[in-house]
Amino acid sequence: MAKKLISVNVNGKTEERAVEPRTLLIHFLREDLNLTGAHIGCETSHCGACTVDIDGQSVKACTHLAVQCDGSSVKTVEGLAQGGALHAVQQAFYEEHGLQCGFCTPGMLMRAYRFLQDNPNPTDEEIRMGMSGNLCRCTGYMNIVKAVKSAAKKLQQAETAAA
Repeated sequence: MAKKLISVNVNGKTEERAVEPRTLLIHFLREDLNLTGAHIGCETSHCGACTVDIDGQSVKACTHLAVQCDGSSVKTVEGLAQGGALHAVQQAFYEEHGLQCGFCTPGMLMRAYRFLQDNPNPTDEEIRMGMSGNLCRCTGYMNIVKAVKSAAKKLQQAETAAA
């Protein structure tokens, strides 16, 4: 099968690679770019462990082709922290114990990141609905909801301080 040259901005860095048209984004990220934060879980887009952000949208990388990202900007969990400082979402998940085994955590973090961009002051019910495409087998979700709520507050405080 003939490879196609794609150019993708991943976490602020332009990556050009030749990929087979059938290459899934999750495999491109993990195998070609060595970005192993996004996890391969169900491979059917049900669990959300592979969630990344593409051009301002949460996307399950296990069912998205790498060639579909040609010319796009992709943010992975590796792109959240800046300058050695955790992103507010990462810090909140840590402080509120929003993780247990950690397998779902990268996808949860990326979904929470995008969700809070779209809804900066959510209710608990909105958080549950907004995060519903990401599954966790360990936490029972209570601390995930608390973590997203805490991250929202941290992001609002940072925005206020910057103004």
